[in-house]
Amino acid sequence: MENSEKVEELLLSMEEKLEKTVNVLRDEFAGIRAGRANPHILDKVLVDYYGTPSPINQVGNISVSDAKCLVISPWDVSLLKGIEKAILASNVGLTPTNDGKVIRLVFPDLTEERRRDLAKQIKAISEESKVAVRNIRRDTMDSLKKMKNAKEISEDECSGYEKDVEKTIAGYIEKIEKHTADKEKEIMSV
Repeated sequence: MENSEKVEELLLSMEEKLEKTVNVLRDEFAGIRAGRANPHILDKVLVDYYGTPSPINQVGNISVSDAKCLVISPWDVSLLKGIEKAILASNVGLTPTNDGKVIRLVFPDLTEERRRDLAKQIKAISEESKVAVRNIRRDTMDSLKKMKNAKEISEDECSGYEKDVEKTIAGYIEKIEKHTADKEKEIMSV
């Protein structure tokens, strides 16, 4: 019974790693600007808040005023300059306008060339995720083979588990491809 628990633990660990890989992919995609105002592009931008680097969403309110404009209202007006500098220093490709009370970020329409560049970037991120998934599969399969060679599980059991692993991996590759197709569609739609 102990060996099947070991296998179950191995498969659960694999599933957790796969889930993390898909979540990282989603987070990466959220940071890609699609021509529409999206507060998530500011998730990685840090502002100096009294000596502590803090995400913008923790020092003020970020709202979408219309499809092409984000408005950042800091809780402390003295942070306006710091937020402006942080956005300029980050690589989000937007220029903030500061009116003394709030900061506005206007999202310009994407050019066809920029859309293609973003589509390439999306494909690259997607491919990295697929490689990570394949590495997880390889590690899991190696562990199953070691258990089989150590006579902890039979050859038939090992074969059955390997089929389960392949099925799970195929499902996650499909998820990655769906997220990729959705993001490409979002980028390419004018």
